[in-house]
Amino acid sequence: MEKSDAKRDEAVERHIADLHGKLKITAAEESQWKEVAETMRDNAKNLDKAIDKRDASLGSATAIDDLNSYADIAQAHATGVKKLAKSFSGLYSMMTDDQKKEADEIFSHRGGHQGKKVASR
Repeated sequence: MEKSDAKRDEAVERHIADLHGKLKITAAEESQWKEVAETMRDNAKNLDKAIDKRDASLGSATAIDDLNSYADIAQAHATGVKKLAKSFSGLYSMMTDDQKKEADEIFSHRGGHQGKKVASR
């Protein structure tokens, strides 16, 4: 699991750095950004825990186990999105109109988001 954790951490850090650059986070926004970044890290860990738990039981899971593990993954994702929205709202309120426009574009998923797993294994 350590290798997958390291891959996840690397992927999340790349995503955080990419967003930081695309959103042109200023020095004045950095403290709010750190909260957003930490939320993203926590969300990735929680989602991957749910996925790892499901993966560990795939060979012996019943249909009910499978449905429950899928529900756990969906719940971890939904909870994470809510946490991210809350932490991002403070940053968003500080952003310039150009930054907000970029954020709106990024989070609208017009770029072809396809529900990909946080880190490939």
